[in-house]
Amino acid sequence: MEKPTKKGVAPPMAWRTRLSILAAGCLTDATCRADGTINRRLLNFLDPHVPPSAAPRNGVASRDVVVDPAIPLRARLFYPCPSGGGGGTGDATKPLPVVVFFHGGGFAYLSAASRAYDAACRRIARYAGAAVLSVDYRRSPEHRYPTPYDDGLAALRFLDDPNNHPLAADDGDVPPLDVTRCFVAGDSAGANIAHHVARRYALASTTFANLRLAGLIAIQPFFGGEERTPAELRLVGAPIVSVPRTDWLWRAFLPPGADRTHEAAHAASPAGAAGIDSPAFPPATVVIGGYDPLQDWQRRYYETLRGKGKAVRVLDYPDAIHAFYIFPEFAEARDLMLRIKDIVAGAGGEH
Repeated sequence: MEKPTKKGVAPPMAWRTRLSILAAGCLTDATCRADGTINRRLLNFLDPHVPPSAAPRNGVASRDVVVDPAIPLRARLFYPCPSGGGGGTGDATKPLPVVVFFHGGGFAYLSAASRAYDAACRRIARYAGAAVLSVDYRRSPEHRYPTPYDDGLAALRFLDDPNNHPLAADDGDVPPLDVTRCFVAGDSAGANIAHHVARRYALASTTFANLRLAGLIAIQPFFGGEERTPAELRLVGAPIVSVPRTDWLWRAFLPPGADRTHEAAHAASPAGAAGIDSPAFPPATVVIGGYDPLQDWQRRYYETLRGKGKAVRVLDYPDAIHAFYIFPEFAEARDLMLRIKDIVAGAGGEH
């Protein structure tokens, strides 16, 4: 019997997963206001923060650090522990590569301390054997473009100064950090931030004394434009992402009066190309899901990088929804963690 063609707007999922996805959509819709603001008090109630854990959980410990007290800008540092039980395999004397991570949430939602991202960064640290610095960047609409990009570059400059690195002698099992093997990574809006931070780094790479970007991992990056793509039209009703939600998020993030041809949204725009041509722009991996309404923009992003001669590859997951990797029950989420492990182990690798 011939296999039926793909139907619907989502793959088969366990009911618990469906409830979690439904809750995520309700969180967004319940807290965004028609006037372009967000009910932060309600959001903080619905998205309670998880504290850092000096005691290893699943072999990974975490601590919060202050990146820039003047802002204030904070981040959460995750690191595998050699003596923490629960699968810890690290070596407190061996320098670890660093993944600078930016969480998703449309520039407006969630944080480095959100339960889903605390768990996701812990998995990345465990699988990749790397330190993960999850940046708690300022969010829109209170802080519009280019604030998250400024915060991302500030995190790189923080790491560039060895005096800012926690030491095992002072902080127990915290290993030394090897910032010559540094990656920027993120999902959705966080992947957009990772891209623009990589561009800014490439334009200013000679001003960094120690840090070198070895790779960019863009997991289902949030890009857009004024037209509606075939995937956006075909996948109406898909989990997590909808055109009305993304339109609202772009209005909340872009400068007043800007449309979605702005460089922040449109990776192929001439203004958005600055830095990509630099040899310091790192090798990139673009992750795309077959049930993600944003996939056509993500493929255009890949083609933009490839058209400029950059080292870039696609990881395609035909049955993946947007934000699939924060749900560890998906086989694709487990596979992506193994791919990230390979990327980090290869310090960028050959693409």
